[in-house]
Amino acid sequence: MKNLLVAFSFICLLACSPEPTAVTTVEKSTSNGWDAEKRIEELGITLPIPAVPVANYVNAVRVGNLIFLSGKGPSKPDGTSITGKVGTDLSIEEGREAARLVGINQLAVLKAELGDLNKVKRIVKVLGMVNCLSDFTEQPKVMNGFSDLMVDVFGEKGKHARSAVGMNALPSNIAVEVELIVEVED
Repeated sequence: MKNLLVAFSFICLLACSPEPTAVTTVEKSTSNGWDAEKRIEELGITLPIPAVPVANYVNAVRVGNLIFLSGKGPSKPDGTSITGKVGTDLSIEEGREAARLVGINQLAVLKAELGDLNKVKRIVKVLGMVNCLSDFTEQPKVMNGFSDLMVDVFGEKGKHARSAVGMNALPSNIAVEVELIVEVED
């Protein structure tokens, strides 16, 4: 009977827990004083001024404590972009660097929206689109450039759900486009 009561208590504890384990880990990293702004400095990253949308959309929309970021590409500081098909025109490593550059551009959008990247509670969901031919299957390796940057900047809070898909074309022939959803502090 005692074992049954202990098992029932454990099941109730799991069922009644308000947040998943991953969120608890995130809260611990926040309480340890992780500083995203300082990490950007340590990584030697200079955030650009976010590009103004070229059509009838905005860079980000906030709904409650979620920010939905529009897709961005690998725009360089000089205004040019990394273009071409990964696996044909670009190596996987070059595609990975393009995805990292997209991450820097998305961090710039977040900084412009929030004023302080320490307000990021969690990178929630990432959709990475890789410009490639139909027989290219290494999209996850390319998207690791983006994902690794998020973890480098935000620690555990940067770990996210992700989709990495291949596209037969992207706007202006950019190599990678990424959109994401971010949870922020109130």
